[in-house]
Amino acid sequence: MRDVIRTAFAESITLKQRTLDELAGAIEEAAVGTITRIRNGGTLFLCGNGGSAADAQHIAGELAGRFRRERDPLPAVCLSANSSTLTAISNDYSFEEVFSRPLAGLARAGDTLWAMSTSGASPNVIVALELAKRRDLYRVGFTGAGGGPMASVCDVCLAVPSRDTARIQEVHITIAHILCELIEGQCCGG
Repeated sequence: MRDVIRTAFAESITLKQRTLDELAGAIEEAAVGTITRIRNGGTLFLCGNGGSAADAQHIAGELAGRFRRERDPLPAVCLSANSSTLTAISNDYSFEEVFSRPLAGLARAGDTLWAMSTSGASPNVIVALELAKRRDLYRVGFTGAGGGPMASVCDVCLAVPSRDTARIQEVHITIAHILCELIEGQCCGG
């Protein structure tokens, strides 16, 4: 068991260091783009499937609530959090539209979409990104090595250099927490 524990930590540490070396500029770009839009009255929308849905909901909560300090709430909406909406759209339309349909009803030019997919190939995430592009939203993709098909519809693609889903998700939440800290500091008088 200790070997498994040590290996998991070592892999996570190594991947986080590699991600820092390769993506620090892209993370900063995502922060600046998101901060600019929030300061101009835009809303941040987030989406993902499975563990990425949980991460999207987690980050929306950090921003709508608080991350590190007391402040006014920030406009953050998780598109994967409403089970009634997700199941109604899946049943009445298709699962590929579960994020794009509510996004079409809520988003406007100047908003931001953070789309999470470790493979970069989730059809419903790509459809949401395509809609966001047509609607002139700023698009940040959280994905794994290579970026997959979603890379071509993102303004910034944070492609963690790994194909291991668990390790990718660990790095995604680290990146998202860093972005929360930057957003909170820049959008809330800090």
